[in-house]
Amino acid sequence: MLNIVLHEPEIPANTGNIGRTCVATGSVLHLIEPLGFKTDEKSLKRAGLDYWPKLDVRMHKNYSDYLEAFRKEAGRARIWYATTKAPRTYCDVRFGPDDHIMFGGESCGIPEEILVENESTCIRIPMTEDNRSLNLSNSVAIVVYEALRQQDFAGLEKSGALHRLSWH
Repeated sequence: MLNIVLHEPEIPANTGNIGRTCVATGSVLHLIEPLGFKTDEKSLKRAGLDYWPKLDVRMHKNYSDYLEAFRKEAGRARIWYATTKAPRTYCDVRFGPDDHIMFGGESCGIPEEILVENESTCIRIPMTEDNRSLNLSNSVAIVVYEALRQQDFAGLEKSGALHRLSWH
């Protein structure tokens, strides 16, 4: 299963929305502290709706703690670092089923010290030159669904049912 990693997220509503995306996609959510909010905040739960109790969320004291946990469990998985500064786009890479995709805090992104140490696995979402960035929860959804598309949406429902009527 994919792993979504938020490095020091600041806005609870974004994290709640990302948590909901993780539940819908069967992904694990990793939160690297410090967080800009408490995980019991009303706005976090509101954005995640009733999905939050179903979420596989793992807390890490800092980036070093996260890396230690990653190395113990990773196997062949890689960490992809999503940043507006990367030369490659998220469509230029092949995601593995257990890969980790890290996103930085809303106001500052992933620290550049981490990015330069991991240049070969930095990716970006293309956008016009005059934009700083996309909303964090939107960015996560874009990249997660590309990773899942590359894996033919393995483990996810391929079609849906209507509520009152049926497909012919």
